[in-house]
Amino acid sequence: TDPVVNRIYNEELSSSDRYKGYNYPIMNIHERTLSVLAYRCVDEVVIGAPYSVTKEMMDHFNVAVVCHGQTPVSPDLGGIDPYEEPKRQNMFVTVDSGNSLTTEKLVERILARRMDYEERNKKKEAKEIAAYEAYMRSKAEN
Repeated sequence: TDPVVNRIYNEELSSSDRYKGYNYPIMNIHERTLSVLAYRCVDEVVIGAPYSVTKEMMDHFNVAVVCHGQTPVSPDLGGIDPYEEPKRQNMFVTVDSGNSLTTEKLVERILARRMDYEERNKKKEAKEIAAYEAYMRSKAEN
């Protein structure tokens, strides 16, 4: 099988209002890299990749096909399609993952459950403080 190479954008590009908005990315570049590398099918990760797929990148990594899901693609600077080059070479494929979860939906879930998470974390913190204080009292008594 052909190797699978994934691109990971740097924080500046990922958080650009032009592409996603100020709340993105959800994970930092190291967390995203480790998450992608955790997939068995991924052979290599291009960290800090440019937004548009270039001929040079395709040649360097000996790319046979460039895939993108069915989510909307924002144009690069100047309104250029970031997949223009692989499309020109007939090497672009849109893939249906069969999953409707998007980054935007994930953020909506997180925000909707924010209060639940905060309440849970307050309870955990109170238990940790109580345990620490009990430990310090027992230590002082001995």
